[in-house]
Amino acid sequence: MPPALTRPQVAVALVDTIEHLSGTHAGYRRAHARGVCYNAEFTPSGEAGRLTTASHLQSAPVRATVRFSHTGTDPRRHDSERAARGFATRFHLPDGSHTDLIAVNLDRFVAATPESFLGLLQAAERDPETGKPDPAKIQAYVGLHPQAGAALAAAVGISVPVSYATTEYWAIHAFIWRDADGGSHPVKYRWEPDSGIEHADPVEAASWSPEHLTEELAGRLAEGPVGFTLKVQLGEEGDPTDDPTQVWPADRREITAGRLMITAEAEDQQHWAAQSFDPNLLTPGIEASDDPVLAARSAVYAVSYDRRAHEC
Repeated sequence: MPPALTRPQVAVALVDTIEHLSGTHAGYRRAHARGVCYNAEFTPSGEAGRLTTASHLQSAPVRATVRFSHTGTDPRRHDSERAARGFATRFHLPDGSHTDLIAVNLDRFVAATPESFLGLLQAAERDPETGKPDPAKIQAYVGLHPQAGAALAAAVGISVPVSYATTEYWAIHAFIWRDADGGSHPVKYRWEPDSGIEHADPVEAASWSPEHLTEELAGRLAEGPVGFTLKVQLGEEGDPTDDPTQVWPADRREITAGRLMITAEAEDQQHWAAQSFDPNLLTPGIEASDDPVLAARSAVYAVSYDRRAHEC
């Protein structure tokens, strides 16, 4: 049996495998290749203040920058295709620092560890004859990792949203809030759209332009701000914080942490295209959980960022 890979080695192997499966596109992210950033303002509700000392979750509004994206690796992927969509938010804090919240429109991840995610990517190798992954290899992966089955089914059957503004987004991982007395509170985040949930008709979506969702959002913003509510689910004893393939029971208490109002497309898209959003870029009052996938993401993003930066 070969020796276990170190975390940096797993990060490199993940990026290598993504590039092998999907090719490279100079200067673009290895995932979420096409995205657009927007100006926004986040107004906390105050409900979170007794559970965390994080400054943006107290009472004063803060500026934010949002990036909506197609999760594909190819920036030319058509918006009518089934794929997860990304919603990254950078909160600009009063002291000049910032913190990121990364979400997608799926409520769980497809692997419980970085190593098992690498195994899934390797199982998704396209068959030279069919040009598609071998179903037997995917089934074998699920047999070894049954907890990933629900997430894989959700990812395969995901609907195309009518708009970036008409789908929910989840941060997938658990985080730990730290209150003023040092108490800890496990939480999970969810963005709820003001416009409600609306999926596209596949026949209608087939007539879209390649970047329809960006164009559609521009039209919405011309009529006024686009809003989302940040919902936070509070974990209880026994709720797993170390496995992103698992969701917590629906009856767990959920609070409203605040509202985000997206106002316009950001002025300097080139600047934001060069940035890296990172779920581990946290602020006092918020800590990473013991989720190994969450822990690995910074290293994976660093490898991707370094490669695309050297391509520009």
